[in-house]
Amino acid sequence: MAVGGEMRVGDPLDPETQIGAMVDGTQMDRVLGYIEAGKEEGAELRMGGERVKAETGGYYIAPTVFDKVDNKMKIAQDEIFGPVLSTLSFKDEDEAVRIGNDTIYGLAAAVWTRDINKAFKAAKALRAGSVWVNCFDGGDMTTPFGGYKQSGFGRDKSLHAMEKYSELKTIWVQLD
Repeated sequence: MAVGGEMRVGDPLDPETQIGAMVDGTQMDRVLGYIEAGKEEGAELRMGGERVKAETGGYYIAPTVFDKVDNKMKIAQDEIFGPVLSTLSFKDEDEAVRIGNDTIYGLAAAVWTRDINKAFKAAKALRAGSVWVNCFDGGDMTTPFGGYKQSGFGRDKSLHAMEKYSELKTIWVQLD
């Protein structure tokens, strides 16, 4: 799979596309605002950070990577929902988990390591609804998806989602 600047941005109906458009201009402007906030707060923009393919009329943003991100920065604390990656440094696994949990959100997390024991320890400690190990964004319709803390209520997909679309009722009847 292509990474970073090699990722193909384009029409989501094209099987070669790896990053589609933002849903609308409002979301594109929101993501571009986060990119500006990252620069203003002192993060180092390593690639991307701009709108691309404007001539198509679509709301595309280049894959964007920030380095030297502090966990107090807006781009580290908020759910951006755009092609933006922020890298934060840590000294050990415990600090990495503390950083990962130091947010009001908890939709998803990823852990990269060759040590499966460290992977399971971190995955268990991270307060996120999905934790991927040595990959990102995998899933299946049979597994639940949803976040912790302020990243959502309930679960989508799987049998767990049925509760969201059902209303339970109890009726008591006394027959004389």
